[in-house]
Amino acid sequence: MARIVMKFGGTSVADVDRIKNVARRVQAEVARGNQVAVVVSAMAGETNKLVEYCRSVAPIHDAREYDTVVASGEQVTAGLTAMALQELGITARSWLGWQIAIQTDDVHGKARIHEIKTTELDRRLNAGEVAVVAGFQGVAPNGRITTLGRGGSDTSAVALAAALGADRCDIYTDVDGVYTCDPRIVRGARKLNKITYEEMLEMASQGAKVLQTRSVEMAMKHRVRVQVLSSFEDTPGTLVVDEDEIVEQEVVSGIAYSRDEAKITLVQVPDRPGIAASIFGPLADAAVNVDMIVQNVSENGKSTDLTFTVGKTDLDRAVQVLNNIRDELGFARLIPDQNVVKISVIGVGMRSHAGVAQRMFKALAENGINIQVISTSEIKISVLVEEKYLELACRALHSAYGLDAS
Repeated sequence: MARIVMKFGGTSVADVDRIKNVARRVQAEVARGNQVAVVVSAMAGETNKLVEYCRSVAPIHDAREYDTVVASGEQVTAGLTAMALQELGITARSWLGWQIAIQTDDVHGKARIHEIKTTELDRRLNAGEVAVVAGFQGVAPNGRITTLGRGGSDTSAVALAAALGADRCDIYTDVDGVYTCDPRIVRGARKLNKITYEEMLEMASQGAKVLQTRSVEMAMKHRVRVQVLSSFEDTPGTLVVDEDEIVEQEVVSGIAYSRDEAKITLVQVPDRPGIAASIFGPLADAAVNVDMIVQNVSENGKSTDLTFTVGKTDLDRAVQVLNNIRDELGFARLIPDQNVVKISVIGVGMRSHAGVAQRMFKALAENGINIQVISTSEIKISVLVEEKYLELACRALHSAYGLDAS
């Protein structure tokens, strides 16, 4: 007997027929003799509708009441899923975040989980009952409902799997696994049987939408084995596991991209100690996250150019912050650019192989693609290029690293 957490996203529970399909999948897992806890998202589009209700009533609203409203989508799905299971003759009940309880901090709209009380869930699972848990929600120390941020149901599922000591956490979605690149862009992309936590974390943070970044962080921290698979196809998915479980690791496992990038260049910034802190400190205070940074060498020792990236949604705020302190910083010009995309090659095999970056730069150069900014980590190389080259760059790199399906 295994203990499995099964998580179903919004497209998997989009209507009553799909909820019944979810119930049949859970029934099959129960028939194998496994203990099952189910985590569900709101129906596809429901959270957006609830968010819009909040904005219509009060553009600047009480975050606590916002959480009360937007958490209701998962409550509906949990109740309907429990009903569907009962119709199949399976003992099941729904659980809301405050009933378990999933205890969080009090940062409404993006709360973080502190602890999950599992005593009663353990007892129910051991008795053969299926627990259907509303994802995305928890309870603050003062008893108010909290939500975990968009995509938070993935985090709910992994956290629950860790707390219950589950053998595996299955994430059901509208894709059948993790691919070497977006198959909509690269026809030769192939599904990975296994991928390491570190690689999945990099892919999620660099733009891959398969799993939410916080859920991968939690899975890596607690060593929860995660499987990504389709709600609509009976095919094996992709296992996200510890590096030790992968016998022969590829140098590069995948190519990820992000369209959510904007570039800012500050021209003729005074080249003096502390200038970087004077630029990035106010941006941090304004909650603007800076990603890639490059500073040109100062030829005269007096001024230099500084280029960095921010999220597209933060661009206007970043420009405003910098213009407000322009006299203090003393730069000559500020050049914003939204016509960029970040492309990353990712693989734990980079640690032990030389020439990975050179192969990337050569492939891009051969296709006439100019690199604007470069950043690296131990298992990732990212470049910023003009947005029109996105598809060409992904295909070129996918082939350059031998990732095309044979």
